Amino acid sequence: MVRSIMIQGTGSNVGKSVLVAGLARAYARRGLRVAPFKPQNMSNNAAVTENGGEIGRAQALQARAANRPTHTDMNPILLKPETDTGAQIILQGQRAGTMKAGDYRKDKSKLLGAALESFARLCSDADLVLVEGAGSPAETNLRKGDIANMGFACAAEVPVVLVGDIHRGGVIAQIVGTQAVLETGDLEMIRGFAINRFKGDVSLFDEGRDDIAARTGWPCLGVVPWFQDAWKLPAEDMMDIRSHTGGACKIAVPQLERMANFDDLDPLSAEPGVTVEIIPAGRPLPGDADLVLLPGSKSTIGDLAYFRAQGWDIDLYAHVRRGGHVLGLCGGYQMLGKSIADPAGVDGHPGTVKGLGLLDVSTIMAGEKQVTLRSAIALPDREPVSGYEIHMGRTDGPDCARAWLQIADRPEGAASASGRILGSYLHGIFSSDTFRANYLARLGVTSQINYDDGVEQVLNDLADHLEQHMDLDLLLSLAQTPRLS
Repeated sequence: MVRSIMIQGTGSNVGKSVLVAGLARAYARRGLRVAPFKPQNMSNNAAVTENGGEIGRAQALQARAANRPTHTDMNPILLKPETDTGAQIILQGQRAGTMKAGDYRKDKSKLLGAALESFARLCSDADLVLVEGAGSPAETNLRKGDIANMGFACAAEVPVVLVGDIHRGGVIAQIVGTQAVLETGDLEMIRGFAINRFKGDVSLFDEGRDDIAARTGWPCLGVVPWFQDAWKLPAEDMMDIRSHTGGACKIAVPQLERMANFDDLDPLSAEPGVTVEIIPAGRPLPGDADLVLLPGSKSTIGDLAYFRAQGWDIDLYAHVRRGGHVLGLCGGYQMLGKSIADPAGVDGHPGTVKGLGLLDVSTIMAGEKQVTLRSAIALPDREPVSGYEIHMGRTDGPDCARAWLQIADRPEGAASASGRILGSYLHGIFSSDTFRANYLARLGVTSQINYDDGVEQVLNDLADHLEQHMDLDLLLSLAQTPRLS
């Protein structure tokens, strides 16, 4: 009989996603069929699933930790912010339109049925479903119609463990304060609490842990020390992106306002010979960069304007004049062309804008959204490459005659005459070790790492970490059979 338990946090970025990934690996190693689930997620860093849809990157990592193929049911509602007040809605993996934040808040309860439907399908083929909340259940202004936290927990009768982040301070108030503002029905769902990201001697918090337990009446499932290698796991949120200091080869990445699908950076950050420098707004692109990588974007035309507003276009032209390399992926590829036309306004306001002009190609935002896993061959050396497409638009032009990837029987991407400026729609290419090694060799870097093996090792180390510092037997005993009808 399937059981389920939900990990909720006292706030955003308390480490819920990483904890669920570690728990998934730990319980899978015990022989359980584990499935991750998040009713509602908000992220522009999406993953393409084996069944041809989109889910949050964190749920894809959790599926990997559980040794389970990715499926759109793992994250039935995904919100992809396009502006400060609106987001694209992905419903059970497929694009369902764009909605203003205020309208979504009014209508989101209608999506609970879809979330419960996906949850029931997952439960039909699992021993344990680990549910991750979003944000905090203490946001009482969002409780009405909630589907991300207690609204889902109550509807599916899934017990909850509340996680606080001691690293940000005030963890006693985080947990006790959450109890103070929750309604009686919601409080009845909570079975215990855990403390995450402790630095130093864990025993120093014994009194604080006991104080929380005494004030709330909830048992503590563990005080989890800071997990040093968490940065090696794929980042879910733009807030999680960090520069990584490695070797002499510097890759500069402008932090676009609507940056999307930035998992391309993870394998590069893992390279000892590479420094990945994330450039925030207000700072110039560094003059000593070997490569400027333009990442994907949820709003290409808007991010192109943002890019120019920072003066990064001037910096990029200077970088090219110095002989530097440029790589544009997806939205970054579209920006490198001569123009971007959006006659139907699928990316924002209808119209045509001038691109950066570093590739002789042009883009039209039209057609169906491509959401597909791909296998490709990198040219000219024919290294195998695995990746995915997730984009709107078509890009064509003379520089496409110098395509540097081959997908089945069609060429993909474009290159300048010098070969130093490349663009492609294919994400995830740097996870392929041979291709990454050959690409970095052109920048003077010797690569000897196996990226996927490294991620597997970190997931196993994370599971060991939680086995040591959490009472996983107690946690499993608190899980219960959910209501599925």
